This record gives sequence, structure tokens and C-alpha cells, in this order.
Amino acid sequence: MSQERLHTISLFVANKPGVLLRVTIVFARRGFNIESLVVSTAFDGRYSRMTITAKGADKDLDQIVKQLGKLVDVIDSKDNSEVSALERELALIKVQVSQKERQELLQVVDHFKSKTIDITDDSIIIEVSGGSDKISAFIDLMSPYQVIELVRSGKMVMQRGLQKEV
Repeated sequence: MSQERLHTISLFVANKPGVLLRVTIVFARRGFNIESLVVSTAFDGRYSRMTITAKGADKDLDQIVKQLGKLVDVIDSKDNSEVSALERELALIKVQVSQKERQELLQVVDHFKSKTIDITDDSIIIEVSGGSDKISAFIDLMSPYQVIELVRSGKMVMQRGLQKEV
């Protein structure tokens, strides 16, 4: 049996109601959990891009990509796991922090080339972007602090070079 690994799937779809439901049903019927899902309108508003991250065997996820490509409103589907692509994720983290801890936390933020986007007397909201490993490492470093809220965007992907991705 082949080993499970994380796959990043890109879909280019018609921007219509119900498309997301039909896409998620394909995963559910095959017993797959979607790890992350990012959907945004494409350049002209008639289309949307979906970036879906799911864990599974190559053979099984290849079959899902093929099934997705057959859906009515899916223009193109692709597994980006084997192509040269840039992947980024964004996280916003609200941390309760005392005046005494603030300088130490700001040093961690600076080291990760992250930003503070809001500061109050007792909290800081941090924006960190990069690869999923970087985001996870930053979140791990927040364990000594009291994290009040955490939001992660999920993975976004774009192929390198002139080749147009779905």
C-alpha cells in the first residue's frame, strides 16, 4: 500500500452557487478529510480558484483529481504535489501579553519576519506568512504565551515561471 502524504490540489471553477458543495462531496464520498480549503474569486469574477489540501495515497488522490475534473462547473483540476510551485499561508494570532513579556514576544515576531498589526495594553495581534512549516513553528513558539485567538488561511499555491496554473 502506498504511503499517505499531503497533496495540494488546485481547481479553476465557475463562480456559481453550489460548486463548493459538489467539490466537497467528491472528497466525502471517498472518505477523505479536507485539511485546508482556500477559495477566492479569480481575476475577472466569473471564475474562482480553489486550493484544497488533503492527505492520502497518491493513487487515491489522483482519482479524486480526475473525478473533480469531470464536474460540470470545474474548468481544470490539478495536483500540485509534483510541480515546481510556491506555497504560502497566512496566520493571524492574538496573544495576551503583559508589559514584561512584550519585548520578548516582539523579538520572536521580528526573528520570523512577521508583523504586529495591532497592539493594546494587554494584547498583540501578529501576522505571520510563509510556508506551512514556518507557520507551525511560529505557533509552537507561542506556547509560553496565552494565545487568545488563531486564524490560519490554509495553503495557497502558484506555479513558478510563465506556465499558467489552474
